[in-house]
Amino acid sequence: MIIGIDIGSTTTKAVAFKDDGTMIRVKTRGLDALTSASGALGKITIENNIGIGEIGQINITGVGAEKINADIFGIPTKRVAEFTAIGMGARYLCSQDRIIIANIGTGTVIIEADKENISHFGGTGVGGGTIMGLSKKLLQVDNFDSIIELASKGDLKKVDLLIEDIADTEIGYLYKDVTAANFGKISDNASREDLALAIFNMVYQVIGMLAAFAARSRGLNTVIVTGNGSNNPIGQNILAGFNRMFGISFEFPDHAEYTTAIGAALDVTG
Repeated sequence: MIIGIDIGSTTTKAVAFKDDGTMIRVKTRGLDALTSASGALGKITIENNIGIGEIGQINITGVGAEKINADIFGIPTKRVAEFTAIGMGARYLCSQDRIIIANIGTGTVIIEADKENISHFGGTGVGGGTIMGLSKKLLQVDNFDSIIELASKGDLKKVDLLIEDIADTEIGYLYKDVTAANFGKISDNASREDLALAIFNMVYQVIGMLAAFAARSRGLNTVIVTGNGSNNPIGQNILAGFNRMFGISFEFPDHAEYTTAIGAALDVTG
């Protein structure tokens, strides 16, 4: 059995596949890379009654993988390039032959993958870290679930300048409710809820636009969204707007937040 561990900046995820193809997934947090990886390995083995002797290899990836230079618990341990792991994981989760992937973590990376090749298309420093940082400063909130709760009650019209604010009709494919300038009309009575929604809107619009450009440049009309930022309903709803404007569909596979760990577990080379 090969176990894939994605050691992120905030969360570590581990994935293993049973002989019958069933996928096992766990998530942990740790103070450092080795503690995180060891904790994820311990959790996945103890909770699923997997003996250490059943594990033939551990594949590690993510930002913390570079800090581990020895085998974990004496089990052969190999690093897998994060871009490769993202591509392999996304190919496993969707059935398309050629894909653009937007992997939303602390920042966002855009990957291009087909049946044979995986390559880094580009990316942006805008991502979950941006939401957390701005929310901590503007809202005095640093819990993601609390930020989601605030944003779910927000009114974007009190913060963003919309097309309807500057034009009487739609401009080309830009509908009247589309943002013309993020934070461009912030009012004195904008609430914390309004600001929270505006933060989400800015981050996911940047991600959506970059991913849409990437897809269109390759003649594709679908973007596969993965990573921690793939599974919140507010982000999903914002990205859905790009289908209406550009004909680009954003898809959110089941277990997408585990994509990188899945790809690491699937790497049987070396």
